[in-house]
Amino acid sequence: MFPDRRNGPGSANVTRKIIHIDMDAFYASVEQRDRPELRGQPVAVGGSSARGVVAAASYEARRFGVRSAMPSITAARQCPELVFVKPRFDVYKAVSRQIRAIFADYSDLVEPLSLDEAYLDVTANRQGLASATATAETIRARILAETGLTASAGISYNKFLAKIASDQNKPNGQCVITPAQGESFIATLVVGKFHGIGPRTAEKLNKLGIFTGADLRAKDLGWLQQRFGKSGLWYHAISRGIDERAVTPDRPRKSSGSETTFFDDLTTPAAVEEGVCAQADEVWDWCERTHSSARTVTVKVKYADFQQITRSRTLGHPIASREMLQGVSVELVRSIFPLAKGVRLLGVTLSNFEDAEAPAHGQLAFVL
Repeated sequence: MFPDRRNGPGSANVTRKIIHIDMDAFYASVEQRDRPELRGQPVAVGGSSARGVVAAASYEARRFGVRSAMPSITAARQCPELVFVKPRFDVYKAVSRQIRAIFADYSDLVEPLSLDEAYLDVTANRQGLASATATAETIRARILAETGLTASAGISYNKFLAKIASDQNKPNGQCVITPAQGESFIATLVVGKFHGIGPRTAEKLNKLGIFTGADLRAKDLGWLQQRFGKSGLWYHAISRGIDERAVTPDRPRKSSGSETTFFDDLTTPAAVEEGVCAQADEVWDWCERTHSSARTVTVKVKYADFQQITRSRTLGHPIASREMLQGVSVELVRSIFPLAKGVRLLGVTLSNFEDAEAPAHGQLAFVL
């Protein structure tokens, strides 16, 4: 698919062929697959209460402006016919494992970003297919045949462009950005569409007269570093279509944890302790699956008024058991007693891993 071309450090003197696979409205699509009466209907996965949040929206719901992370009450206002479905994360995780098993047939270099997306480096062309484009088509066809779900793909010579490309022809499509097209594609791209540039940074760039990739490319490295610090080097590179990051399977994580937002505020110490133990259980289950161990425990508390605090402790040795993790978590959360106000969210996170490799999606679970 791509010409043989030098691509800088880390590329082994060949142009990488990278695919970014992104499932289409993953959680909502699983629900529509499993419940035929939901097909063609605007569906939101998440809680329907006034405190609920949309975890995912079907494409039918998106036409009304419903988006993930939107308060459920806002989503219902925008789409009165919206159907709310409680999330089933055990099912989503099982489907994700199916999809990753498919990926493994095409590359050893698979870097999951979440349950529903991943990078694949197919430079080695394990299956001997005609191109990376053909490989992406084959993978998407297998996902559809084996799970009944559609996926979109971006194919390019680096991760940055592959991820942007996967959004171009959604749903159930794919897009190729070749090395010859990279710089010109980025030149016309609005900076707010750059992966890694959020709304606040985009606003700051706009105030500096930078609206597109071409505007960004016109600024020299010193100017960018003076205004954006370390990120200036990254902006300078991507505006020129340069991204030397390798696809890294099972990449080590700095932290991994679980958190829950409760439907009703917790107002007693017993309820808070029970809640934090439940989150510690989720984290320990992950530790057992991945044979991971860590020394730092952090408990996160968000009150009913959205004030947020954290409490951490680093042990001299790794957490060795479920009971130990629960005990440390409870001790940490007891520091907020007596309760001055209700608690709406609790989380437990492990960090400072000894020899652990966390899944790329990091967050283990959450309840809406």
